[in-house]
Amino acid sequence: MSRRVSDISRAVVLIGLTATVSSCNFLEKLSEVGEPPRVSRIQDPTQAANYHPVSMPMPTPSTPPSSANSLWRQGARSFFKDQRATEIGDILTVAVNINESGNLSNKTTTATSNSEAMGVPTMFGLEKSVGKVFSGASASSLASTGSTSGMSGNGTMARQEQVVINLAATVVQKLPNGNLVISGKQELRVNGDMRELSVQGIIRSEDISSLNTISSDKIAEARITYGGRGTLADIQQPRYGQQIFDLIAPF
Repeated sequence: MSRRVSDISRAVVLIGLTATVSSCNFLEKLSEVGEPPRVSRIQDPTQAANYHPVSMPMPTPSTPPSSANSLWRQGARSFFKDQRATEIGDILTVAVNINESGNLSNKTTTATSNSEAMGVPTMFGLEKSVGKVFSGASASSLASTGSTSGMSGNGTMARQEQVVINLAATVVQKLPNGNLVISGKQELRVNGDMRELSVQGIIRSEDISSLNTISSDKIAEARITYGGRGTLADIQQPRYGQQIFDLIAPF
C-alpha cells in the first residue's frame, strides 16, 4: 500500500514539474507568435546557468629547469610564437564530421508445453466413493492440467547520421596538465526555424593543427548537440498532453 502511495506521489510531482516546464515553454512560444525564434544573446559560457568547471585526474606538476644563456627552453616546440589557441579566451575552429551508420537485427522464438496429471489410487478406502460424489469420476485420474505457450519476436533497426560543419569555439578553462576545455555555440535562423549547434569538451593543445583547427574525433568528453526549434520542430513533436499521458500510462 505504501509503495502504491509513493508511486502516486511521484507521478503527481512529475506531472507538476512537467506542467511548470510546459507553461514556461508555452509562454515563450506565445510571445513569439507571428515572429521567428529569437536569437540568444552572446554571453560568457562560464556564466551560463548549467555551466560546471571541469575536474579531471591530473599528473604531478613539474617545473622544467631553466637554461642560462639559451634561446631554447626545455619542452619548447618552435622558435617563433605559436598562433594556435593556448590560453583562456583564445578561439579555434572545430571541424565536426560525424558520419555514423548502424544495422541491428534480432529474432527470438520460444515454445513451451507442459502437462500435469494426478490420480489417487488409494486414500483411506474413500477412493471408491469418488464415483458416487462426482458422477463418472475415477480416482486413478482425479486431476489433469496442461498448458502451452509460445513467443515469436523480430526486431530490425537501421540508422544513418551525418553532420558536417565547422564551428568556432572558445577556450574557457585551462587544466593544470595543459589540456584545454572548449565551448562553442552556433545559431542559424532560416525562415521560421532556428538551427543550433553546440560543442563542449576537452582537447590537447598538441592536437590543434597549424591552421588552428581540431577535428571533433579528438575531443575528449565531447558533448555535441545539433537540433532546432521553431515551426517545423513544433509540428514534429507530440503535444504536451500526449507526452504526459505516454509517460504515466501503465499500459
